[in-house]
Amino acid sequence: MYDLTVVGAGPYGLSIASHAAAAGLTTRVLGRPMAAWRDHMPQGMFLKSEPWSSNLSDPAGLHSLDAYCAARDLRPSHGNPLAIGTFTEYGLWFAERAAPPVEDLTVTRVVPEPAGFRVETAEGEHFRTRTVAVAVGVLPFIHLPDALRGLTADRCSHSSSHQDLSRFSGQQVAVVGAGQAALETAALLAEQGAHPRLIARRNQLNWNSPPQPLRRSLLRSCRDPHSGLGTGWPSWVWSEAPGLVRHLPGSTRVRIAATALGPAGAWWLRERFERQVPVESAQELLSAIDTGAGVRLTLRTANGRTDSGTVRTVEADHVIAATGFRPGLGRLAMLDEQLRRSLVTVGPSSSPELTAGFESSYPGLFFAGLLAAPSFGPSMRFVYGATFTAGRLVRGVRRRLTSAGPVPAEPARAPEALSR
Repeated sequence: MYDLTVVGAGPYGLSIASHAAAAGLTTRVLGRPMAAWRDHMPQGMFLKSEPWSSNLSDPAGLHSLDAYCAARDLRPSHGNPLAIGTFTEYGLWFAERAAPPVEDLTVTRVVPEPAGFRVETAEGEHFRTRTVAVAVGVLPFIHLPDALRGLTADRCSHSSSHQDLSRFSGQQVAVVGAGQAALETAALLAEQGAHPRLIARRNQLNWNSPPQPLRRSLLRSCRDPHSGLGTGWPSWVWSEAPGLVRHLPGSTRVRIAATALGPAGAWWLRERFERQVPVESAQELLSAIDTGAGVRLTLRTANGRTDSGTVRTVEADHVIAATGFRPGLGRLAMLDEQLRRSLVTVGPSSSPELTAGFESSYPGLFFAGLLAAPSFGPSMRFVYGATFTAGRLVRGVRRRLTSAGPVPAEPARAPEALSR
């Protein structure tokens, strides 16, 4: 029986595995390394975060992005965006050197057993493990607006479905959304010869300001501090004090996770976007119909009015929904259904309530990444949160492994787990 099985091999899964191996835990890591970054982001994209805040985490700090780049004569710097391809290669380099070997297996079932869990894979393997860390990234939580769900894949796709946007050259493409994914996808479409049009509910798009210099006067630094998620005191709290966020009321944490650091475009993208992409702002998407020749979108001005003068249609060959991800336990079909339903959730959300060690209300079951955002705040939506998570989660696993008594044989609500 293994001490820990990590499900997922993105920045969070690899960081957790690195800390677990250093702690002497017998660990398996299952998943395709850096899958979301390798397979689900268009070529030509850049990281929105600064290079210095985009490290995976190993206990000794030897496998940083700087270390990877230095060995290749690359010079990432503050204020200069890093290509996602470079970051992906860094993640694969980290996986080879700082973590146990990653097994490219797909977990299909996690079932409680008297002393832990049984894990089953699509490749036919099954084994037992004392603890499980679910670090599946964002892909299980793709969100598609209701109005688009009746369209077939050749008419509508999520922004995470594309590596190569050149297939849309010459086509009219409606991009739905107002965040970085929507804005950068639309700009890349235009640069690949497509004719994109952005459709957003917001009255106006938000753009981040260029980053301030790292070296500033003490007064300026105190007024507007740097953090892994940007400048300013709110960003500093979300990025540097997730443990404090966890002590807020559940409903408050859910609201913060959903609204803090909301949709905005990177400063370096603005000129590229604005010179190439027309914007339909303040528009509510009412319906989408496949006309045979394309898609007809019905829009209404998003001001609460319902008179016919505010409703109109837009035609497109294809729709790309850059509408983000919505975490929820119900999307994790691999978890035993009874186990899933037994978990205590945060306030009105469907995300698990977690201890300071990232353990759920079912002993031995841990969560990292997007599902942890309603417990620890918005930093869990970003690579930067992996450093805060990895060491604390592994310490939580070690406490569970050394605690008296076996994990219960049947899932049960266990609010007492929350007070540990």
